[in-house]
Amino acid sequence: MPRGYRWMFWLTGLPGWMRFGFSPGWGALPPAAQYLMSTGQLPQFMSFLQSYSPVSVPSMRAEDELRILKERAEILERELREIRRRIDELKRSESE
Repeated sequence: MPRGYRWMFWLTGLPGWMRFGFSPGWGALPPAAQYLMSTGQLPQFMSFLQSYSPVSVPSMRAEDELRILKERAEILERELREIRRRIDELKRSESE
């Protein structure tokens, strides 16, 4: 007789106790939380989680930006030429 649904096992390949990491049960904390609580680092960790420091993108030199924009314009012009060529082909095939 089957022992219940095995959908998550077949989906992940892991049994339930292994699926979401180590959990010692109802009475204890996971290893990382136990370490933070026992070493007294919990207040600093909580302030770290609440701090927000946006990542800034380094500015680009004007020469690099100009080169990139010229390359992009060239690519777009080439694509536009191909589109116009295809339009002309379709017009010629319709007129025949």
